[in-house]
This record gives sequence, C-alpha cells and structure tokens, in this order.
Amino acid sequence: MFKTLRIALLLFVLFNVAAAAWLTRARAAAWNVPLRVAVFPVAADTSAVTASYIRRLDRERLAPIEDFFREEASRHGLSLSTPVEVHVGREPEVAPPAPPHGARGLPVILWSLKMRWYAWRHGVEDGPASHVRLFVLFHDPQLRASAGHSLGLRKGMIGVVNAFAGNAHTAQNAVIIAHELLHTVGATDKYDPATNLPVWPDGYAEPQREPLLPQSFAEIMAGRVPVSREQAEIPASLAEALVGPATAAEIGWVPAR
Repeated sequence: MFKTLRIALLLFVLFNVAAAAWLTRARAAAWNVPLRVAVFPVAADTSAVTASYIRRLDRERLAPIEDFFREEASRHGLSLSTPVEVHVGREPEVAPPAPPHGARGLPVILWSLKMRWYAWRHGVEDGPASHVRLFVLFHDPQLRASAGHSLGLRKGMIGVVNAFAGNAHTAQNAVIIAHELLHTVGATDKYDPATNLPVWPDGYAEPQREPLLPQSFAEIMAGRVPVSREQAEIPASLAEALVGPATAAEIGWVPAR
C-alpha cells in the first residue's frame, strides 16, 4: 500500500510540474504580457576579471536586449509595448551541468532533465518567478579564445549561455543571449551547421533585398550578416540584428506562413 501511494504521489507531482510548464509556455506564446527573463550570472573560471564583471552586472547592462525585442516586436506589428523584461537573478553557488556538445538522442534527453532539475534548485530570484531562466557562464577572454557552445531549451524554457566577461564584450554577449532566449520560445536556428553560413531565405534578415548581397543585418537566429555566398560576419551588437519573418512566425508574433 505504501509503495502504491508513493508512486501515486510521484505521478501527481510530475503531472503538476508538466502542467505548470505547459501553461507557462502557452501564456508566453500568447504575448499578452511581457515575457519575464532571468539572467543568472555564473563564473566559469576563478579569474578576478570574471568575478568583477559579474559583481557589476545589472539590468542596465542587459537593457539592449529589452530594447531589441521592443523595436522588433513593434516592427512586426505586435501590440505589446514591452514584450520582454530582463533582470539579473542571484549567482548560483554551482555551475550548471555541461551540455553534451555534438551529441544526440539519450545524452541530450538526460542533460535536459538534469538541467531542469538544476534550474529548479539554483534559479533563485528575489521577485516574481520568470518565464525564462538563462544561466550565463562568463569567461575571462584572456584565458580562452572561444567562449563555447550555448543552448536554449523550449521544454522548461531554460538556457545555458557562454559569454565573455568585460565591457568590450557586453554588446556581443547580448546577441548570444537574445539568440538563446528565442530558442526557449520556439525559434529554430537558421544557419548551416557545417559552414555557419545563414541559409536563404529564412536566415536572411532581408530575404527579398535587391541586390540580395551584401546584407546589412543579421537574422538573429542565423547569427551572422551575409556578406557574400561564402562569407558572413558576426554582428557587433543587436543594432546589427533583426528578427526575420520566419522567426517572427515561429514565436507567434505573426501568423504562420
């Protein structure tokens, strides 16, 4: 009898967790209220540069992300004046589980479950609970050349973002954060993983531009500005990025084509 009750209780808890997650995704997809996004800074190394940057990280440094979504939502005709609100959560005491880069199937599923458990335990906020929780691992740029792969999950609406500490990297960090944030609300990548080049037409910010190349902006889910058919440049900031028509449809800003 005790075992049966324990199983029933576990199933009840799992059902409520799944139902709450589904309701959160549904409400976020409706875009009737601002999407609340929490950024949890994590020191990826023991560098004093990283620690100092995290201590100074505040909502003002993340404001370009809010501005980007406000301008892009308005451009696509969304009536919500403030579609995204970003704030800084508490720094977790431990780093999130490392994603299985390049893996598929069971390893990804297991990591996803671990990540959702981690977010539940370590995503501590001082205000109301956010819809999206992004754990941003900051690295000292003097210690490594590449920050590493980032991931955003629609299930659980959580993400792990690798970024660089330092004022010189704040603008490009915002591009990466915005990209992974969009993954959590249903946007897909729009670049060729073999070449990292944007895929026409969905990976182009202005797919009907004449002449087509060079483009002036990066489609945010493609992550690069196409200069030629063989070359694309990483945008310096969100001022050089747009939400393209396909991405706008995926996240519910415009009707699906």
